Amino acid sequence: MIATNSFTTTKEVWFVTGSQHLYGPKVLATVAQDSEIIVAGLNQQAGLPVKLVCKPTVKSPEEIFAVCQQANANPDCVGLVLWMHTFSPAKMWIAGLSELRKPFLHLHTQFNAELPWAEINMNYMNTHQSAHGCREFGFIGTRMRKERKVVVGHWQSPLLQGDVNDWCRAALGWAESRSLKVARFGDNMRQVAVTEGDKVAAQIQFGYEVHAYGLADLAAVVDAVNDGDVASQLDLYRQDYQCHDSIFTDEYALKMLQNEARLELGMRRFLDQGGFKAFTNCFENLAGLTGLPGLATQRLMAAGYGYGAEGDWKTSAMVRIMKVMGQGRAGGCSFMEDYTYNFGGYNFGSRDQVLGAHMLEVCPSIAAAKPKLEVHRHTIGVKCDVPRLLFNAAAGPAINVSPIDLGNRFRILINEVDAVVPPAGTPELPVASALWEPRPNLNVAAAAWIHAGGAHHTVFSQSVTTDMMVDFAEMAGVETVIIDGSTNIRQLKTDLRHSAAYFHLNQGV
Repeated sequence: MIATNSFTTTKEVWFVTGSQHLYGPKVLATVAQDSEIIVAGLNQQAGLPVKLVCKPTVKSPEEIFAVCQQANANPDCVGLVLWMHTFSPAKMWIAGLSELRKPFLHLHTQFNAELPWAEINMNYMNTHQSAHGCREFGFIGTRMRKERKVVVGHWQSPLLQGDVNDWCRAALGWAESRSLKVARFGDNMRQVAVTEGDKVAAQIQFGYEVHAYGLADLAAVVDAVNDGDVASQLDLYRQDYQCHDSIFTDEYALKMLQNEARLELGMRRFLDQGGFKAFTNCFENLAGLTGLPGLATQRLMAAGYGYGAEGDWKTSAMVRIMKVMGQGRAGGCSFMEDYTYNFGGYNFGSRDQVLGAHMLEVCPSIAAAKPKLEVHRHTIGVKCDVPRLLFNAAAGPAINVSPIDLGNRFRILINEVDAVVPPAGTPELPVASALWEPRPNLNVAAAAWIHAGGAHHTVFSQSVTTDMMVDFAEMAGVETVIIDGSTNIRQLKTDLRHSAAYFHLNQGV
């Protein structure tokens, strides 16, 4: 079973076509008609997570400036697709692009796939001249140093539609980042470096806000949850998971489930009342709560909330952002941690592997089969029995993503991996887990990760791609480091040095 991120969205991407008055009303009518056909086709065929909206053709600096202002002011517009059907003199775009604060994709296509060899004439050439109209527009983007995505091909090509789809998802993630609020229940795990960071710098760079609350604030909301709501929540647990009847008939186990249901409902109420879509907690700071939320956190993540353990607000925000980006796609997204290794590479035909897990908090959206609900002892921090979901992650390609604060800039680190079916069960390890083989291999991937300063916490996703994360990082203006099948340590270290110089210079004095 591979879960689907089943969010819904009312967000839009605006499709804006550039032309000019030079060609006359007949050509402009064709341009408008062709644009509407392309937009309708992409909406029907590309599986977009947003509604692509066809805007009127822009033919002057004033019209371009106006549509860019309108996009900035419209909260439902997360980005623009810009296409030059004809030749749109690029100086007309300077004022508008200077004003535009939403990301844009430069679509380099043309309406017809093939040339009508027997009938082609100068009228056809003037009407269908994206080949050099888009080059004119591309120059001004480069001249103005505008970060943008360029997608090339015929608009009916599945490859092009996939690229547009991916970019729209990145734009959704960027819009979410700009409006996201993260709640921190308690502080960071003591003496840990990588989960710390500059929250002001993060808000300036990514837009999201991080708010801290004492445990008493949360405990008051949790304690106010009534017994009727708790009982209804237990009914959901029976429906959603594999459960042994004894977990509901044994008085002690039932009490633990009731505690967990109350935690889940209380946390969700607190988050929803405050407009939070992500949260953190820490096993070292649980005063007033019955224990470290296990099942409660897993279910909140499955419902779309971001989560970071031990106060890791950067990873919590990224979990939420990537869940939004992957909505509607097969495959899940979870908070994750590289926990321990399976060094099997010395055996012929085997590969070194990573067992990813956490104490309690792995999202069931990545589960290969219906999770089991069990109660087991939690032995770190508050020592008590905690309900949790047990499962193995589905096999298939995935990425691990780590957002880190380097002090003078942020970096997003990405490792492409292949999740695999575990060779054996782990009956004495009562946690949800994922087993994967890093690309190109564990030796190179782990060394590269360490050289790049990657955290031990990550976001594990089978619904978000490397290219989507690169698009998101470019929208945010932050560095990306990619570890994939072609990674070489010598080259990576050189690239890290060059990147450090670039971002230092790019920030100015």
